[in-house]
Amino acid sequence: MQKLNKIILYCRSGFEKECAAEITDRSAQKQIYGFVKVKENSGYIVFECYQDGDAQLLIKDLAFRTLIFARQIFLSGDLLVDLPTNDRISPIIDALSGCIDKAGDLRVEVADTNEGKALSGFCRKFTVPLRQALRSKRILLKAENPSRPVIHLFFINSNSCYVGYSLSQNNSPFYMGIPRLKFPSDAPSRSTLKLEEAFHIFIPYEEWDERLKGGLNAVDLGACPGGWTYQLVKRNMMVYAIDNGPMNEKLMETGQVKHYREDGFKFIPKKHNIYWLVCDMVEKPTKVTELIAKWLINGWCRETIFNLKLPMKKRYEEVKQSLHLLNDELNNKKINVQIQAKQLYHDREEVTVHVQRIWG
Repeated sequence: MQKLNKIILYCRSGFEKECAAEITDRSAQKQIYGFVKVKENSGYIVFECYQDGDAQLLIKDLAFRTLIFARQIFLSGDLLVDLPTNDRISPIIDALSGCIDKAGDLRVEVADTNEGKALSGFCRKFTVPLRQALRSKRILLKAENPSRPVIHLFFINSNSCYVGYSLSQNNSPFYMGIPRLKFPSDAPSRSTLKLEEAFHIFIPYEEWDERLKGGLNAVDLGACPGGWTYQLVKRNMMVYAIDNGPMNEKLMETGQVKHYREDGFKFIPKKHNIYWLVCDMVEKPTKVTELIAKWLINGWCRETIFNLKLPMKKRYEEVKQSLHLLNDELNNKKINVQIQAKQLYHDREEVTVHVQRIWG
């Protein structure tokens, strides 16, 4: 039985420092302290708690959906090293015994890096015998159960891995924390996947029929050539595309798009029946945040998804500042909203923000 005093967080390669700054900040708010092990461009970090039991508290009390830079979070003990090539399973079962039983799922994962991808084939093959062994020991249920904890094995190399578990109600439901989306061949640009992923991350599936239904009106600020407009049109929405540049011809042929050659920062909607506002403009985060706040304060939209382009340094601080600015401006006007932010898999040097205005 291993001592579980570490939190493993997956992140985008190159954003380890931001992920570390965030978990240190957020855990301190809950009076849980520790130190972070960071290796640049590794695609993950390790947060080790000083006090016994604090790591268990953290994965329970810190809402995963509120973390911006983490793709996945799970509880672990020390790195298992020098796993014997003829029997890697026994040390893993020993590490899990007494820590968890009747888990509902198993994920054998790697970092989202070139080194990690080289291990992915090994992980797929290893999963089958490991699953059988865990089931025979009743550490893993015979059938998947989405309400039970998820066992994670995170391989650093073929003979070293972190072993632990996440809570099914407080983790990413996706393997490696990455939604697997296919680029539509008729989409105008790859940026379309950012908005599709945002829908998967921010909107519960059971609410898609209501909040992403056909017939809703939407505005896309900085729409050219139409990557984000494409996602709205695909869902049979009517879209006002705002951009001085040209829009994709096939999108315009649908009859669902009205193109206004205007500056997205100056556009004022003439109608007040707009449900969605989306925005992926290259501009300073503060300027974009102020624009979104204006739309929400004026009641021009019900929900919005927008991107904040990050600077090279102090990226976590920049995001925090923008989110605080947005929250403060809306609070001052007594406008009730729910705000979420996440660096998505399809994002690069940016963070995607979702805001839903709550009426009542």
